[in-house]
Amino acid sequence: MKIMTWAGWGAGLLVGALGLAAAEVAPDPYVQEIQTWQAQRAANLTKPNGWLTLIGLHFLAPGENTVGSAAENSVVLAKGPAHLGAFTLAPNGLVKAAFNPGIEVKVDDQAVLSANLRDDTHGKPTIVTVGTVSLYVIERDGKKALRVKDSEADSRTHFLGLDYYPIDSSWRIEAQWVPFEKPLEVPIRNILGQVAPAIILGKAVFTRDGHTYALMPIQEDPDAPLFFVISDQTSGDTTYAAARFLYADHPGDGKVILDFNQAQNPPCAFTPFATCPLPPKENQLPLAVTAGEKKYRGNGVSP
Repeated sequence: MKIMTWAGWGAGLLVGALGLAAAEVAPDPYVQEIQTWQAQRAANLTKPNGWLTLIGLHFLAPGENTVGSAAENSVVLAKGPAHLGAFTLAPNGLVKAAFNPGIEVKVDDQAVLSANLRDDTHGKPTIVTVGTVSLYVIERDGKKALRVKDSEADSRTHFLGLDYYPIDSSWRIEAQWVPFEKPLEVPIRNILGQVAPAIILGKAVFTRDGHTYALMPIQEDPDAPLFFVISDQTSGDTTYAAARFLYADHPGDGKVILDFNQAQNPPCAFTPFATCPLPPKENQLPLAVTAGEKKYRGNGVSP
């Protein structure tokens, strides 16, 4: 018979306590999943060409638009060469750029003196780069504009991070997918007041605290995730006033997973130079969604 010494008893108790403590703090897989998503969200937001780098949005007039940081230009950039060149908007909507000599400009990583610029309605837009500044053409409500970014923008270099509600698995909700017999065309207004139609193929119906709600996703690309633009009773209080975005996988077996722990601020919460959509009235929820991303505490544009 082996006699256990006091030292042995102590060691045994210590090992047992450590094992119990390890069991008590075992990480929750769902919490880890959301924390990983939050880290990736911050990484995407702060990358050198992310939303925090926006420094300008300039709508082009028909014909020639001189572009540069000097005040006499038609389009005055917040940063960049004093006289970058001329961007000509043709009647057919094509934008052609001609750059002034002596400026190191690249178009899609190629050094050129002039180029036709694809806008963002034709897949990936053509990127013009000069130093830390990049710009490309976007189309909004039938109008063409230059979107300007700077990898050294203050909004990126002085980013204060993201704040979230505590992760709560009860906000990961399995919704019923209800397809419409005929697609709906719903007018979607953006933060600039422009309106464009969106095609809605169905709605996600879910229950929370005994009440039933429905959300309708915008589906611009059939291969992209479902895209919900929502607001709720936290909007303008603890969350960004205009909207939050929520993405979900396509329906499977008539179900859609709405994980409100992944509700996120639109780019407009961080910069005045984005053109974010606002939620249609059907997506203005009469409940407080106390999950996901909170209002940005830095120098954003949220009230």
